[in-house]
Amino acid sequence: MIVLFLGGSRSGKSLLAERRAADMPRPVTYVATAFVGDDADFAARVAAHRSRRPAAWTTVEAGAALTEHLLGIEGTAVVDSLGTWLAHHHDFNIDADALVAAMARRAGDTVVVSEEVGLGVHPPTAVGRQFRDALGTLNQTVAGVADEVLLVVAGRVLPLERSR
Repeated sequence: MIVLFLGGSRSGKSLLAERRAADMPRPVTYVATAFVGDDADFAARVAAHRSRRPAAWTTVEAGAALTEHLLGIEGTAVVDSLGTWLAHHHDFNIDADALVAAMARRAGDTVVVSEEVGLGVHPPTAVGRQFRDALGTLNQTVAGVADEVLLVVAGRVLPLERSR
């Protein structure tokens, strides 16, 4: 099963994805795509995420190598998040087909978290628009293979139907 949680910043998408994964088959592996660096605010967010995960979960820091890591994980995988994974790639050039193929080939369930950035203001820079568009396309690709897609707004969940 592939479940995609979409939402904006501080929407609660990661927390809800983690809760969903806690009810799925063990073992559970949290696949982090972020690189913290020197950003104190981001480091605090990552620390908050780490502190609420069950001790039995394994964490894999995949960074840009998400696709490769997914294939080696047994049980349930929680991927958080596609936006930070995309940001690791020069010109946001990724192989979305390889990613969804890896998700589909996995023996275990995959819970994916991604940012919905298309609902905000129009980015004032070309790179901002390029990122927004690339992530929107990536989200559509993953949603196309997902068994369930959930939009999280203000901690509330809206199931999204398949388009016809």
